[in-house]
Amino acid sequence: MNTIPAQEIKRRGIAALDDLIAHGDVHVIRNNKPQYVVLSEARYQALLEAQDEAYTARVLTSLADIQAGRAQRGTAAELLKELDQES
Repeated sequence: MNTIPAQEIKRRGIAALDDLIAHGDVHVIRNNKPQYVVLSEARYQALLEAQDEAYTARVLTSLADIQAGRAQRGTAAELLKELDQES
């Protein structure tokens, strides 16, 4: 894990991250605890893309469940009543 103290960034500026970010994500340590994570733009975009793909997969799975009859439609009140009966 790449780490750098926040104080080092304050002293040297953003250039303090240049060498570290080339080796992966950088955890910024503040008050002896990891406080922030700095990512390269490419890594950030990859995470956003993966998040979008996961969202799309969940929606497609839900739609398939509805089409296959594995999901029931109802009201929130009906769901709450059903949950109360299980308790």
